[in-house]
Amino acid sequence: MYGMINVPAAVWINEDGKIVRPPDNAGACDAFRTMDRTTFKMEKEAAAEARDNRRAYIAALRDWIENGAGSKYVIADDELRMRLSSPDPDTQLAAARFRLGLELSRLGRTLEAQSQFAEAQRLSPENWSYKRQAWELEQPGKAAGPEFWSAVDALGDRRYYPPSTFEE
Repeated sequence: MYGMINVPAAVWINEDGKIVRPPDNAGACDAFRTMDRTTFKMEKEAAAEARDNRRAYIAALRDWIENGAGSKYVIADDELRMRLSSPDPDTQLAAARFRLGLELSRLGRTLEAQSQFAEAQRLSPENWSYKRQAWELEQPGKAAGPEFWSAVDALGDRRYYPPSTFEE
């Protein structure tokens, strides 16, 4: 519904139910890609980048809480409309296929569910939520396992998370 394609993700909605900031990565960044996959430790510089991104996001969120519509982080209506454009037909169909896959999985119809998940991923290959949720339903822990890391490595120089738009 909000166009979230990865986790973590956040959308800011004010007290009147109006979106004031579109989905973003809530302070997450690509620093995790430097993680040692055996020890789960990151290089100092990468850990500092991750920490700084989280701090900047929290500071922006606090600014919005304190200043409401006057926050410098609230997106103007015209730009917000542009960022929240309607999804294309493939993205809409991918969402429907994924939801169908979830229901089939809930009913124990695993092969049919996996087929729907695969089609959702084909239609919306940039949606990491589809990949990771499907992997996790297939086998607990798989969403952070070798398939995940292979898919992340396949990005090459392309980003996993978009760059942060928050500055402290």
